[in-house]
Amino acid sequence: MASLINTEIKPFKATAYHNGKFVPVSSDDLKGKWSVVFFYPADFTFVCPTELGDLADYYPQLKDMGVEVYSVSTDTHFTHKAWHDASETIKKIGYPMIGDPTGTISRNFEVMIEAEGLALRGTFVINPEGEIKVAEIHDLGIGRDAKELVRKIQAAQYVASHPGEVCPAKWTPGEQTLAPSLDLVGKI
Repeated sequence: MASLINTEIKPFKATAYHNGKFVPVSSDDLKGKWSVVFFYPADFTFVCPTELGDLADYYPQLKDMGVEVYSVSTDTHFTHKAWHDASETIKKIGYPMIGDPTGTISRNFEVMIEAEGLALRGTFVINPEGEIKVAEIHDLGIGRDAKELVRKIQAAQYVASHPGEVCPAKWTPGEQTLAPSLDLVGKI
């Protein structure tokens, strides 16, 4: 499997359920700002609402960081609305929920499980130029942590705005970064 890191997102057009409306969303909407594309298998399931609810809790912080979030499953935008109306956890979601019933977006990001017509749990952080900077894919039974996603985005944004610096393991804003050089080789 080839890495998607530093590749430009592939074109797509879809419909999302967002703030009580059906809205068009395309790959162009992901450009010009930091974005997260958050794939999950299906609405009305078990692990998915815990992840989407956790992400909803961090959504205000992500917005403050200049990041838009897009959740994606192979359900339709109609199903997203029905789930939103039926679940207290999903009602708190303020980010667009994209329907991908054709699987185009899931295939573009290489998370489609063809035999099941579902997406793996995939998280992608995209920079304003439309390039994928973080790609993480999980098995269906392994839930994700939005707090760790926020940290990864903070590191990606820091590195993008500070050429020549890198963020070590467990880095958080305000902590020491590294400037790779010959002098550091073998000293860390």
